[in-house]
Amino acid sequence: MTIANYCLIAVCLMPLLCAWIAKSRGMGKRRRDGGFDNHDPRGWLSRQTGWQARAHAAQQNSFEALPLFIAGVLAAQQMQHAQARIDLLAVAFVVTRVVYVALYIADWPNLRSLAWAVGAGLSIALFFG
Repeated sequence: MTIANYCLIAVCLMPLLCAWIAKSRGMGKRRRDGGFDNHDPRGWLSRQTGWQARAHAAQQNSFEALPLFIAGVLAAQQMQHAQARIDLLAVAFVVTRVVYVALYIADWPNLRSLAWAVGAGLSIALFFG
């Protein structure tokens, strides 16, 4: 398995990490005390504010970023681009997405948007090897 394939797994797990961060403050508390409501998880998340709401938004964006990245890695490998370059672009994408999530949660919107654009560019670059 290539490094890029491991990156696919990491990027697929990123939304789950964001969800855990978004829900973490409510874990262990009873529902009536404002704790996480597993009976209505989407409703509970929609009522969150601050960093929890931003972590949830980062989760949603992480799902949105998946298709282009997955397609880019698979297309690059199918077209037999240099694997070292594919791996480099994939690792750079993972790092960029981690930075993106951190910037989103920290509420640094301008840098977050820059990280998003870099990540999108890396996904597109995969198609061209």
